[in-house]
Formats: sequence, C-alpha cells, structure tokens
Amino acid sequence: MKTFILGLFIMFSTLSYGQDTTVYQVSPRFENCQETDLKQLDHCFNQEVYKALYAQFNLPESVKADYIGEIAVIFEVTKDGLFKTIYVDAQNSALKKETSRVFSAFPKIKPATYNGNPTFKQYSMTLYFPLNENNIPSNVIVTSATTDTDMIVNPIEELTVLQQKAKQEFDSVQKSLVKYTNKAYKSQVNVPFSHENYSRFDQDVNRIGTNNHTASKPYRYEEVSNYYDFEDENEALQRTSQSWAGRKLWNEHLVQLESKDYWLTIDPILDLQLGKDTDADFSYTYNNTRGAYIQGGLGNKLSFSASVYESQGRFAQYYNQYAESLKAFGPDPAIIPGRGIAKRFKEDAYDYPVAEAYLSYSPAKFLNIQFGHGKQFIGDGYRSLLQSDVSSPYPYLKLNTKFWNIKYTNTWTWLKDVRDDVTLDKAFRTKYIANHYLSWNVTKRFNLGLFESVIWENSNDRGFDINYLNPLIFFRAIEFETGQGAGNAILGASGKYKLSDNANVYGQFILDEFSLSDVTGGNKSWKNKYGFQLGAKWYNAFKTKNLMLQAEYNQVRPYTYSHNTIVLNYAHNNQPMAHLWGANFRELVLIGRYQKERWFGEAKMIAGIRGFDVNDGTDNFSYGGDIYRNYNDRPFDTGVTIGQGIKTTTLNASAQLGYLVNPASNLKAFVNLSYRNYNPEAETPSVLNNSTVWINFGVRTDLFNWYFDM
Repeated sequence: MKTFILGLFIMFSTLSYGQDTTVYQVSPRFENCQETDLKQLDHCFNQEVYKALYAQFNLPESVKADYIGEIAVIFEVTKDGLFKTIYVDAQNSALKKETSRVFSAFPKIKPATYNGNPTFKQYSMTLYFPLNENNIPSNVIVTSATTDTDMIVNPIEELTVLQQKAKQEFDSVQKSLVKYTNKAYKSQVNVPFSHENYSRFDQDVNRIGTNNHTASKPYRYEEVSNYYDFEDENEALQRTSQSWAGRKLWNEHLVQLESKDYWLTIDPILDLQLGKDTDADFSYTYNNTRGAYIQGGLGNKLSFSASVYESQGRFAQYYNQYAESLKAFGPDPAIIPGRGIAKRFKEDAYDYPVAEAYLSYSPAKFLNIQFGHGKQFIGDGYRSLLQSDVSSPYPYLKLNTKFWNIKYTNTWTWLKDVRDDVTLDKAFRTKYIANHYLSWNVTKRFNLGLFESVIWENSNDRGFDINYLNPLIFFRAIEFETGQGAGNAILGASGKYKLSDNANVYGQFILDEFSLSDVTGGNKSWKNKYGFQLGAKWYNAFKTKNLMLQAEYNQVRPYTYSHNTIVLNYAHNNQPMAHLWGANFRELVLIGRYQKERWFGEAKMIAGIRGFDVNDGTDNFSYGGDIYRNYNDRPFDTGVTIGQGIKTTTLNASAQLGYLVNPASNLKAFVNLSYRNYNPEAETPSVLNNSTVWINFGVRTDLFNWYFDM
C-alpha cells in the first residue's frame, strides 16, 4: 500500500511539472524586426517608430522652422497591425494634424499576440522639436534609430489598461460636456433676492389658486419655476450676437459648463458707480466693487453658490455718517450698512470686503436644507417686521419643509454684537437667533403665517443651546424654562389675501411684550411693545402691462426689539434684524415699478416720523428708537407714544431708470436720482437737519437689496 501511494505522488508531481502554464506576450513587429530576439523586440519597435517619424514628418507651413516645443502622443497598434492615434497634445493644431497623418501612413505590421492570438497594444511617447536625434531627453540609453552606436533617445512606453484609461480621463470629462441648458432654473439655487428682480415674477407666484408660499425669501429656482418660465423669459431677452465677446456681454455667463451629472457657471461681479451729493463736503461719490459669482449643481439634489466682493466706496454724506455711527470695537472706522465692517481707504472712503455662500440640499421633495453665510427675509412687503435683510450677512442653517398647504421654515443664525462695551477679551460677543415661521394657505386666496423667534447668548458657557434645535418646540416655553435672562422671545404673525390675480393685500404683526392689563388699560404703557404692517400690491395697474404699484404702512412702538440685558436685542453688527429704522416710528412707503423687455424703471417715496434719544448730557434717557439701549433706561412707564424723544420727520424719494445688460449674470446699467429731507425738532451731534440730492449712475450685478433710505 505504501508503495502504491508513493507511486501516485511521483506520477502527479511529474505531470504537474510537465505542464507549461507560461503566458506568451509578443510585441508588434515591423518587417525589419522579424528576426529580432524577443528580448530586443521592444527595442527594435522603438527604433522603427522613430525612423518612420523622422522620415515622414513634415513641419507645417504655419509653424516656424526653428520651432521649439513638444508633442505628447498616445497611439495604438491594432490587432490588424494598423497604427492609429488615440490622443495628440500640441500647442499648434497643425502639429496635431500632421502627427495623426504620419501615424496613419505607417506601414501595416505584424500585430502583438497574447498566447498566440492577435491583440492590440497602446503606447505613449513624446516628440521634441526641432525633430532630430540630437534633441531628446537624457534619461535612457538605447541604440540609435539610424546607426549602431549607443545614444540617448526618448523611450516609447507601453500602457497598461489602467494607464490607458487614466490617460484618457481628461478627454472623457471634456467629451461628457453638453450644450448649456440653464439647469439653474430647475435647481436648488436661490433666486438672488432684490426687490426689482422679484417684481418680475411677483404676480405669477401670487395668482389665485396657486399653493405657493411667498413670504419666506429668498426663493429657490425650483420653487418659482412652477409658476414662472425663466427659460422663456431668457429666450425673449436674448440679443443677436455672433461673436464670443458679444454673447458673453449680452446673453451668457462668462463660464457655463454642463453635463448630465453637474453644471457650473462663473460670472464677474461689478458695482461701479459714480455720483454727486449736493450736501457733501467732498467732490463726488463712488463705489468700486469687483468680485466673482459662482453657481453650480451636483446631481439633482445638491446645489451651491458663492459670491466674493472686494469693494471701496465713498457715499452720500448722510450715509457715510450713518456708517460711522455703526462703528465696531477696534480701529475700523465704520460698518457699511447691509455689507460689513469697513477699514479706512485713503482719507475719507472705505474698504469693505464681503463674502456670501451656501450649500442647498433637497434630500426629498418636501425638504430643503441650506447652510451658508448670507441673509434671510420673511414677508410680502418692501419692509419686514419679522426678519429682514438690512443687516450684514451672517452664518445660518435653514430648513424649508413643504407639504399639503403648509410651508414650515426654521432658521438658526450666529450673530455678533460688536460694541465696545460688550467685547470679551477684545473679541466680539456672540449671540444666536432661532426662528420658526409657519405659512398656511387656508384657502386659495388667504394665507396665514405664524412666527416666533428667540435670541440668546453664551451665558454660563452654554454655547448654542440644544433646547432651540428642536424645530417643533415653542420658544416662549423654553425661554421661561432656561431662566428669565437666558433669552428674549418675540412672536409675530403675517397674512395675505388675494383680491384678484392683479391685486393682493398683506400685513404683519410683531409682539415683543405681552401684558393684557397694559394693552387694555389705555395708558400707553411702555410694555405695549408691538408693531404692524399693512400693504397692497396692484399688478398691471391701470391696465398697463408690467406696471406694479405698491403701498405699505409700517408702525413699531418704542422699545420693541430691545431688551434689558446687554446683548439680547434683535440685532446684528449694530444693525436691526427687522426694520431698518429699529423702533419708535411710523412709515409710509409708495413704490411704482415698470418693465419693458430689458428696460426697467422705479419710483419710490418713503415718508415717516421717528423718535431719537436726546443724549445731551442732561437727558440721557432711552426713548425707544435705539434697540441697542436698555429699555429700563426709559424716562417714564406710561404715556409712551411713537415719535417721543426728538421727533423727526423724514422723506426719501428716488427715481431710477435702468437697462438689463445681461440676464444671465443680472448685470444692469442704471441712473438714480434721490432726494432726502431729514428734519428733527432739535439737532444733536447724532441727529442733524439734512436736505440733499444725490445722483449716481453706473453698472451693477444685482444680487441683493441695498437700502439707502435710512
């Protein structure tokens, strides 16, 4: 038995060693390489390729005889023994064409084989000009292509399958691009929020029967495209231009890319203005903004946008004075309203960089999530008493949930208090705001909105309080639960009624303190901290197409939005988070807008009464207009009326004529004439009598609202 087993082992061992499992790969063979040893075959192939190239390559007439450069080539020897170029990269198109011609003229050779079967092989090589054997890199020594002596030549490298794929990756990406089709119009990108931009489709999103929610802004393109055809508008606005420069100036994005998986646009940002203020002690006003505006989408659910601004400017005298009154802690002289902290530029101007960006993701049809640095707005009017866009940009997280007749907006923001007296270790003080806004289309005509907000700071090192992360909880209850001084809650409501497809009325109510006995007592208590808005819009007014008229009344009682703790006011960067005027005011807004093709015009008048603090060293009380003042510094508890303190009447009137230069980038040319009259009952260093006319003109990429009617 042992002898039998030993015999089987010897037999199988002999058989296994007797089998030849070697895989034979043989390179392609030129006629002159037929007798070449297999070990030298690649070397011979290298020689013959260079021989053919040197013999047949003709320098194109468009290329100078002393041309110095290189050509990168990927070529293939097919399984039929034919040469074909896969990729050619050269600085001159004529060189590419000649390279392809030469390889196609190569003689048919014996193809490479794999285990005896014909197969293809791909190679890469580089040609250096002037094209001769003396102009080649010193990295490999092989036999000369024309002599038997050793010299230096550039090797021809065989590509693996992975290398072949990698070498063609860039070209495959380029080939995946298709004609740009404005995918942005169906994406999660925000429609840039300016009142003039939104007036173009305001009627369409407010028609009777639409289940749209118009108060929470900015809108996303995918929302508005259900009611307004951006593509159709874009086609109607196109100007005929055959040149590349003409198309980019009048019709297209500077850079626009699109494939089935993504899209990207890049545009320059410009805001170049020149003007004259009749009240200024300097010669002219100007603004010089340059920047870049980037938008894109990855797949169907994720979009992004970024805008970066570098700006220098000097504005009307009253505006410069207001900017400097907002000055933050530190050496910087001003905060440009709505933009950000500014440093001194030359002697009397400002340098103020700004950056805004966000990611927008819709994991499901009913939910959109945005995280970014920018501004938000809640309301159907020119102003908002709930949440406005008059302050500097800030970091935010935003959730929009829409189902049935409901849209629910949650916004969490990170804000700064930048005053001298609240700095901590020479750093700006951080506070947070969480907002809930529930919009309900009760009927096809009537919309009701409910709003709540809470402001808190990093007291007791609690940071961003997790209690306020719950998107469904009532903030007022949490404010009491965490302590009386731990937060400041504000409640509000909004409403809109569509009278017809051409007209609607809207309103808001804000409540910052609630004491029923004081509200009904009739003694005008300081605790009656509330405000309201009433407005109306008329589209195609007087049967004139694209003429929109708007009237709006706003009123906010003294001490609204303020607080008795040092930072828990409804503000950011020394600017209100709601109405531009803070509190203690009445205001009437009248606006007319007209559009015809690329032309647009606007007339606006804002008249109001405001109350300011005296601050003369004797009377240092808070009269309720400055929301940064502690409301416990008030002079009396009852008899509180709007306009108390230094009563000031103000009038802002403006007229603007403009032309939409490029609808893709929203670049506009304009001329604007404004008049401002500021008439206080008494003057103080911070409240001055002023009457001025300001005219300015320029070109501007219109991406945000900029308010000059303070």
